Amino acid sequence: MTTAAVRPAAWDRWEHRVQTSAHPVAYRLLRAIAARGPVVRVPRVGVVVSDAALARQVLCDTTHFTKTGPGSPADLWTPVLGPSVLLNMEGPDHGALRRRLSGLFTPGYVAALCERVLAQPLAELTHRLRSGEEVDLVRVAQTCAGAAICEIVGLPVDPRRFATAHAEAAEVTGMVRLWRHSMTTRQVARAREVLGRLTASAVTAYRRGGEETLPGRLRELGLSEQEARGAVGAFLLTGTETLVSFVPRLVAICHDTGRLDGLGDGTADLDPVVEEALRITVPSPVMLRSVARSAEIGGVPVEPGDRVVVATLLCARAYGPFAPELPHPPEVRRLWFGAGPHFCLGMPLAMAQIRAVLTAVLAAGPTDVTGRRTARRVLIPGYARLTVKLRSAR
Repeated sequence: MTTAAVRPAAWDRWEHRVQTSAHPVAYRLLRAIAARGPVVRVPRVGVVVSDAALARQVLCDTTHFTKTGPGSPADLWTPVLGPSVLLNMEGPDHGALRRRLSGLFTPGYVAALCERVLAQPLAELTHRLRSGEEVDLVRVAQTCAGAAICEIVGLPVDPRRFATAHAEAAEVTGMVRLWRHSMTTRQVARAREVLGRLTASAVTAYRRGGEETLPGRLRELGLSEQEARGAVGAFLLTGTETLVSFVPRLVAICHDTGRLDGLGDGTADLDPVVEEALRITVPSPVMLRSVARSAEIGGVPVEPGDRVVVATLLCARAYGPFAPELPHPPEVRRLWFGAGPHFCLGMPLAMAQIRAVLTAVLAAGPTDVTGRRTARRVLIPGYARLTVKLRSAR
């Protein structure tokens, strides 16, 4: 069997291991549920949706489906973060907060931010690879994500703290379980303790005020210091996970499918490859909603208080294996970042960081994956370690 023939199976096997290491029970359960149909009611879990078109309908319909009812993200995060952190808001207040924060994520702003905070660590990444070093891309992604988030939320940039801060944030998100609608009292206390430590410096930025940081904007919007601190906590939890999970998986998939060398010749368009890898990996593998008014999803009736589990990963993966040359159909396009009024506000920043890190890896020359270890019991599946090295240095 030729190398080209086994490579697609290799990337798929590794992605399966990434998923099952993170969620050994839930991942297999969701796949079994999806095999029964596009919309399935499951005791203790909720109404599971695994069809992209139906998922988009649910996410865009805020009249019937909400983030604030029973079984929704509010049940998980409001006890930890407070009531005003976007991911547990709905309606006019949610819209007003999004509008005020949107200036932090314009293309011009995120490009300037990446240039300012990522230039040094990415130059170091390329230099280390060219020098023949073996580099752990998980640690690099933690550094880049940490630097960007610190800049936005007004925290001091301290590279020595990035890995520890990411581990602490992952501890909090790792408490989430598919069949559990909320955290236990002990988990809430621990999550508050961890986030209190991570967001302590944001209080200074809030008191200082100004438009250049998230805490300053929240103060001008009228949020209390405690509400602003909760919002900063939410950005810390969600703002690092996409990059730290995705970048190593992106490089691994490109390597395993034999596409990494082709990207490095300077002529390839990176965007289709990045978008397709996002479809395969799905940064938000599950999204939750609560039914606010009686409705139907694909012919299945739902009533107020029902929990809806949008299996985003299965919705996206149903469109076949990794194939960057194929355009995404409208129903699945960027579904992993949400849809409708809750579409991920930080998407432009995530995409800018992803392109920047990938470009720095490619700039070093032909690179191989030399080792990897999957992350266990985390909310967003990923690698705990993924090392790369310049091929000529091996």
